[in-house]
Amino acid sequence: MHTLAGELPDLFAFGDGSRVDSVQAWRRKRQEWYDLVIPIEYGGMPPRPEAVTSELLHPNVARRLAGKPRRFGYRLNIEGGAHPFWFIVDALVPEGDGPFPVVMDGDMCWGALRDEVIEGVIGRGYALVTFNRTELAPDAYHSERTTGLYTVFPDCGFGALAAWAWGYHRVVDFLLTQDWADPARLAVVGHSRGGKTSLLAGATDERIALTGANNSGAGGAGCYRWQGEESETIADNMRAIPYWYAPPMHDYVGRVAELPFDQHALKALVAPRGLLTMEALGDLWANPTGTYQTYDAAREVYRFLGAEERVGIWFREGGHEHGPADWQAFMDFADWHLKGIVPERRFDVSPFPEMERAFSWVAPG
Repeated sequence: MHTLAGELPDLFAFGDGSRVDSVQAWRRKRQEWYDLVIPIEYGGMPPRPEAVTSELLHPNVARRLAGKPRRFGYRLNIEGGAHPFWFIVDALVPEGDGPFPVVMDGDMCWGALRDEVIEGVIGRGYALVTFNRTELAPDAYHSERTTGLYTVFPDCGFGALAAWAWGYHRVVDFLLTQDWADPARLAVVGHSRGGKTSLLAGATDERIALTGANNSGAGGAGCYRWQGEESETIADNMRAIPYWYAPPMHDYVGRVAELPFDQHALKALVAPRGLLTMEALGDLWANPTGTYQTYDAAREVYRFLGAEERVGIWFREGGHEHGPADWQAFMDFADWHLKGIVPERRFDVSPFPEMERAFSWVAPG
């Protein structure tokens, strides 16, 4: 069972009725989508800082031990707002000289990663960089703007998701100064609201080579127009966690068909860079059928750009969690697109073969 509030908007259509007909034209259309989606849904992004510097916190543990990754702790110092700001970043770096591809995860507010996950990332030759996104803005179920980045940029209207995504961008700034990090192979990943965050981070920073979002639902990889059974809606978001978003989203409660975009447009902002969403068939709240619809629609942009293999979706049985199986799928996709190791599994399989498309348009050409 599902409801459909109109067709997904044509990703290639300009306002005057013409359509994208070249890569250059897509770049113009991409900017149009950016200027539409990011302010209305997320309140825009916080400004770029004037400077990002890092301070190593415990150099005594950053030594090489045979068979063990090196562990670093840094304070990232941000300059350029109403007052200085900082947050903490931890890095695990494999043995060897590098530079290494890097996986960034901002979900440390939910606790440390399992040893199995850490070993799975490091063992494949990736550095793992983690931080607590709620240091950037609280996730305390109220709309007060009295801490975090809200006081650094008090005249801006960004919501919490944008603040958290901005944290990923500042970690990228930091990584570009580290000789152990490969600047061409930087990946972000997150789960649930953290998956919404990582998808937004990848969509708004083209330095990120690979974006992964796990069980991200509405405001992430899900779909507003196509609502599967028991799935999260705009009304749900605006009632429970409006501070994640921007005030204009309130205008589309009960008027989803009038929303000038859907989440396929956010995914299209990532193209042609790597993008994988990991979904659970039992996680109805995250709208697995609607998530496939936005994947299928965004894939038209990847196809147009000759990069269809760089966008993927992967489903498993089970519910709302970010477990070892999800991480293994993401790392297989990362190996494929950051290391050229072709995976045995596929990332284009629909578990809903009889489901009709929520759009009738296709890529030009």
